Amino acid sequence: MSPASTRLSLGFSCIGHAFMHVLSALYLTVVLGLERDWAIGYDELIRLWTIGSLMIGVGAPLAGWLGDRWSDAKMMVVFFLLTGAGAVLSGLAGGTTGLAVGLAVLGLGASIYHPVGMSWTIKNAVNRGRALGVMGIFGSLGIASAALIAGGLTELVNWRAAFIVPGAVCFGTGLVLLGLIATGVVTDRPRDLRPQVGTNRSDAIRAFVVLSVTMVCAGLIFQATVTAMPKWFGERMTGLVGDGTLGVGGLVTLVYLFASGSQFVGGMLSDRYPLKRVYVFCLLIQIPLLLIASSFSGFPLLVVAALMVFTQSLQIPSENLLLARYTPARHQGLAFGSKFILSFGVAPLGVQLVALAYGWSTDFYWLFLMLGGFAATAFLAALLLPKEEPAAVPATPVMASPMVAPAVGAE
Repeated sequence: MSPASTRLSLGFSCIGHAFMHVLSALYLTVVLGLERDWAIGYDELIRLWTIGSLMIGVGAPLAGWLGDRWSDAKMMVVFFLLTGAGAVLSGLAGGTTGLAVGLAVLGLGASIYHPVGMSWTIKNAVNRGRALGVMGIFGSLGIASAALIAGGLTELVNWRAAFIVPGAVCFGTGLVLLGLIATGVVTDRPRDLRPQVGTNRSDAIRAFVVLSVTMVCAGLIFQATVTAMPKWFGERMTGLVGDGTLGVGGLVTLVYLFASGSQFVGGMLSDRYPLKRVYVFCLLIQIPLLLIASSFSGFPLLVVAALMVFTQSLQIPSENLLLARYTPARHQGLAFGSKFILSFGVAPLGVQLVALAYGWSTDFYWLFLMLGGFAATAFLAALLLPKEEPAAVPATPVMASPMVAPAVGAE
C-alpha cells in the first residue's frame, strides 16, 4: 500500500467525519425556519428527525461488518453518495412525510461513517490518538459549521437550500473518491499499520460490558445537547442575536469551534497516559457543568455551553482507543458498529427526551438535570474498566505526515 493511499485514506476519513456531522445536524437548525414557514410546533417538527436519528445507530453494525468483509474505502464511497442523496431528498420534500423519508435516507447514509471511518483511520495511523484527535477536530468543525450553514442558507435563500447545497457537495466528494479507487490511487489496507496490543478474553468481555454502559450514557448526553442547543440559545440569547436562525446558528458554531480542538487534546493525552485514567477523568468533569447549565442566560450561558461541549468531546479518543484495544483487528469495524448502535441508537431517545423535557416546563432545566445523572452513571461505570498501562509498540517507519509520523517513545 503506497504512502499516497495512506494519506488520502486519512484525508477522506477526516472530510467524511465533517460531512457526517454537517449533514446529520442540519435539520436541528433548519427546523427553526420550518416552524415559521409551515406553521407547525417545534415539538412536532423535531420528532420528524426520530427515524433518521434511529437509522444512524441501526445501520452502524452492518456498515462495520461490510467494511471488515468487503472494503473500508468502498463503503466510504457509499457513505458519501447515500448521505448526500438523503440531504438533497430532504430539501426537495413537499411535506412532513417526504421530509421524514429524506431524513431517514440521510440517517442511513450517515450510519456508515463512524464504524467504517474509525476502523479506516486506525488501520492507517501509527500515532492513533493523534490521528483520532485530528479526525475529531474535523467532526467538531462539522458540527460547528452545520448550524452556521443551515442558519445562513435558510435565512439568505430558504430552508431547501440548506439541505440541497451541502448534500450535493457531499455526493460529489463520493464521486471523487470512487474515481481514486477505480484508478488504484486509494486501496484498502489488509492489516493495521501499527500492531495491536494483545489482551485476554476476560478483560475484553469486562471492558465491552462497561463501555456499553458508558457509551449509551455519552450518546444520550451528546444527542440531547446537540438537539436542544439551537432552541436553547434561541430562547436564552435573544439579547445577543435576536430571533433569526442565522444569529442562533452563529452562536452554536462558536461553541463547537471552541470545542473543536478538544479531541486533539484528548488524543494526545491518550497517547501519553493510561487510557482508563484519561477516560474516567473526562467523564468526571462533565458532571458539574451539566448540572449548572440551565441556570445561565446571555454571555455566561455561552461560556458554560462551550465548556460543556469541550468536555463531552474530550473523552472520545480514549473511548475509541479502549474499544480498539479490547477488539481483535479483524473485527474492528463490527466493534465500532456496535458502539454506534449504542451511542447513536439512543439518538431517538435523546430527541424524545428534549421534546418531553421542553413540554414539561418550556425550558431545559429538567433536561440538563437528567443529563448530569447520565454523566455520573458513566463515570461510576468507567471505574470498573480493567486496569491497564500504556505499552510501547515499535512503529513501522512511513513517510512524514501529521497523522502517520513514527511514534516517539512509549505510547
